[in-house]
This record gives sequence, C-alpha cells and structure tokens, in this order.
Amino acid sequence: MTPVSGRAPETGETHAHGGTLGRAVVTGAGGFVGSAIVADLRSQGYEIVTVGRAESGRAHVAWGDAAGLDAAVDGAAVVVNLAGKNVSCRYSPRNRREILNSRTATTAAIARSITRSASPPPLWINASTATIYRHAMDRPMTESTGEIGEGFSVGVATAWEHAFFSPDLGGTRRVALRMAIVLGHGSALAPLLGLARFGLGGRQLDGRWWAPREKRAAGAFHEYRPTHGRQMFSWVHLDDVLGIVRRVIADESIHGALNVCAPGPVDNGELMATVRRSVRMPVGIPLRRWMIELGALAMRTESELLLKSRWVVPERLTAMGYEFRHPELRGAVDAVVRAGR
Repeated sequence: MTPVSGRAPETGETHAHGGTLGRAVVTGAGGFVGSAIVADLRSQGYEIVTVGRAESGRAHVAWGDAAGLDAAVDGAAVVVNLAGKNVSCRYSPRNRREILNSRTATTAAIARSITRSASPPPLWINASTATIYRHAMDRPMTESTGEIGEGFSVGVATAWEHAFFSPDLGGTRRVALRMAIVLGHGSALAPLLGLARFGLGGRQLDGRWWAPREKRAAGAFHEYRPTHGRQMFSWVHLDDVLGIVRRVIADESIHGALNVCAPGPVDNGELMATVRRSVRMPVGIPLRRWMIELGALAMRTESELLLKSRWVVPERLTAMGYEFRHPELRGAVDAVVRAGR
C-alpha cells in the first residue's frame, strides 16, 4: 500500500513481545471524534492507517483508490469508519446530497474491500447517529423499543445503516455506534457555552416558522412542535466514546446497533441551566424560534439541531455493565469547561 501523503503508516507502541496489536484502519480521522479515537488506538499499540480525501494530503489512503483501500483493509485487526460530511450546515440540495453520499458511498467502498479481502478484518465499527429515532417527548428510545423517525436526517441515518449491515461479509463482526451529541473541548457544546456567557443561555423555544416548499418536501425542515423548551437532550462525553470503542473491540459478543449515549439525558431547560452554572452566569434569556432561526442562518447551520427532542438511553451498554466515566451532565460539562481553560 502506498500512502497518499508519501508517509508511512503511524505505528503504535511496541509491546514486550516485539509487535503491535495489529492494524487499525480509521476513516474520518481528522474530525473531533476521529482524531481522539486515532490517538487512543495508537496509545494501545495499534498501527494506524487513515483513509480520507486525496485533497487533504493527510491520509495514508485516498477515497477512490480501491487498491489502496483493499490493501489497508486486508489483514486489519479493526476498521473504524467515521467518514461523513459535518451535518452542522444549511440543508441545501447540494449539502443534503453530500451529507448522504459521504456516508453511504464510503461505507459501501469499505464493504467492497472486505469482500475482496483474503484475510477480512474480524471487526468493523461504523459511525451512526441517535438521530435515527423519532422526535420523542413521551418515552426514551432504546435499541429494542425505539421507533425510527422520519425526515431528511432520519433518512440519512437509515440509508447509512443499510449500507453497513446489508452486505454479506461472512465472519466480520459489525457494530453501528448510534452516537448522541458528543461533548468535549471543541465540540457542539461550544456555541451553547458562548450563548450562556452572553446571558442568552435560557431555554430554546420552538415556534412556527416559514420554510420553502422544496425544503419541507425533502423533510429537511424542523416542523413546529409545542415543546415549551422541554425537548430532550441525549449526550455522551468523548471519554466515554473512547471507552465504548475499547469495550466493543474487547467484547466479541457485541454486534448490531448500539446506543452511544450517557444514562442521564436531560431536557433543554436542565441542559441550559447546567451550562449557565458551568460558566457562572446567573441569568439566561430564553431564545424563541425566530431568534434561533436567524442565529442558525448566520452560523450556516439548522435549527433542528437544537429543537428536535432526542430522548435516547443506553439500554445495551447498561445491560452489559459498562461504567460511564461521565454519567451525569453537570460533571461532563464541567470537565469540558476545565479542558478549555
């Protein structure tokens, strides 16, 4: 395999027996979660091979280089696929296509490489999203009882998982990480911390808003629901994402979809109260829908990210006895604030 950048793959720590834990192939390695997973895998002793866009110049293998991807995957100990365009953008037709294709096409490419492998990887971990579940105000969504939602974001999630689970890959164990909002330094929590510091850290209130007919038809618009700032917020700290990936690698009984979220989801009111406490701001002005929409337009993102009620709990992780490092939101937010100082 010839690295795209001309660099050799980054080798992990050598153990007493003189080798490593094997090759870990990681896509989306330059992102917030991906870079942390790469560092953690390397610290354990894995040889890291990254796959990414050719124009980035940072990956060892470029998407579109089928031979290079085949060589990376063949004989790998684990494949971790985190590739996908960031969803924090305006849901224009072009961005919607890129969000979908960047997930399904890359997942399909890995599946093809595994089918061509002489020595297929024993484990493939693929990113997914807790957004696959419906807007939930009545009860939490679990792997066994959760209901799949509707709309653009859900359609992306279901297509992504279909591309992951549908191919027949023989002995390769597959785990889809249905990740909630991941908290950490530089994460999606940063804008909320910024709002709170300026006294705008109150509840985010839904309301009626206009949208183009085409956007509504595509399911790419957040439809009004009278949540009164009580929409649920499921989350997980980056430390626990790393811990869960380690657990998935170690426990061969884990397969299928896995909710990656803390056991303590909160509603929007408690979320913002926790954020205000962490930055020592005693007051927080509520944000109404029109303010959220204008802010989302200015930041080139979508209001759905704040207004959809995501009530997801880690049924399978709890049943298998996984101990969360950050089970409660306040401790997790405080850890993020401390890391940013």
